[in-house]
Amino acid sequence: MTTDTPARLLRLLSLLQTPREWPGGELADRLGVSRRTVRRDIDRLRELGYPVEATKGADGGYRLVAGKAMPPLVLDDEEAVAIAVGLRAGAGHAVEGVDEASVRALAKLEQVLPSRLRRRVSTLQAATAPLTSGDGATVAPETLTVIASAVAGQERLRFAYRSGDGTGTRRLTEPYRLLSTGQRWYLVAYDLDRADWRTFRVDRVSDPFATGARFAPRELPAGSAAEYLRRSMYGRREAYEFDVTFAAPAEYVAARLPRWLGSPEPVDEHSCRLRGTADDSAGWLAVRLAMFDWEFTVHEPPELLGRVRELGARLTRAAGGTTP
Repeated sequence: MTTDTPARLLRLLSLLQTPREWPGGELADRLGVSRRTVRRDIDRLRELGYPVEATKGADGGYRLVAGKAMPPLVLDDEEAVAIAVGLRAGAGHAVEGVDEASVRALAKLEQVLPSRLRRRVSTLQAATAPLTSGDGATVAPETLTVIASAVAGQERLRFAYRSGDGTGTRRLTEPYRLLSTGQRWYLVAYDLDRADWRTFRVDRVSDPFATGARFAPRELPAGSAAEYLRRSMYGRREAYEFDVTFAAPAEYVAARLPRWLGSPEPVDEHSCRLRGTADDSAGWLAVRLAMFDWEFTVHEPPELLGRVRELGARLTRAAGGTTP
């Protein structure tokens, strides 16, 4: 019999978070208490913000439904390991859609994982290999979680940084935002030693350490961290402007393109145009555009147009030289 009320509430919550309806009698048997106690515990969960719905009937049933806010979840060992492995795999390879919020969730989860589960997560990740290509610019999930925690807690962050030419430096920063471009992670931060804003490629960061010293966030020289990163990359040699027209409505394209590429503007109800800047190679963007299920036309730059032609010719040859 479960006599400890907090422990019993957590056990009840864990049961209700499975997608089914629980008869009151079955919950009472599982918890080793009376049905009256179950009803009181359900009322306590409702007071804490959990939307528990009751159904009428001979036995009466309870189930957890969607509410206005996301309540805390109770995970068993297997669920916690599965979520941590998935978040670490996505975060380490800058998978599209895995942004700073996902890294913050990973930081919170790993902070409370028992050591036995943390070892299982590390073992599982070490035993698997992602089906990704690129330049090998992967990031250790531990690096991301330390940075994300410093961003969320507004703590100054120290780390070692390796520049593009291999020069190593030590940095003391006020971290502002983590951003993913779909292929790489970047940190936007105020560099205290240089008294200026900087963007750092996170795959070049090592030994990050939150100092515990708090700071009040400074005002960015751009409207948002994403805009500052875009301007920063545009000033580099590796960034370039592109102009592409899609044979699909703007809202359809916007829902399927990564946000960092920009927002398409309608040409008419059946087409739209996207102008923006991108880093990395034009070949990568050509492949990214070809992955979608709509026709598109590249206007510029010439490098991107050439890569699209090369990709088309290569795919045609791979299909036996015929065009369907």
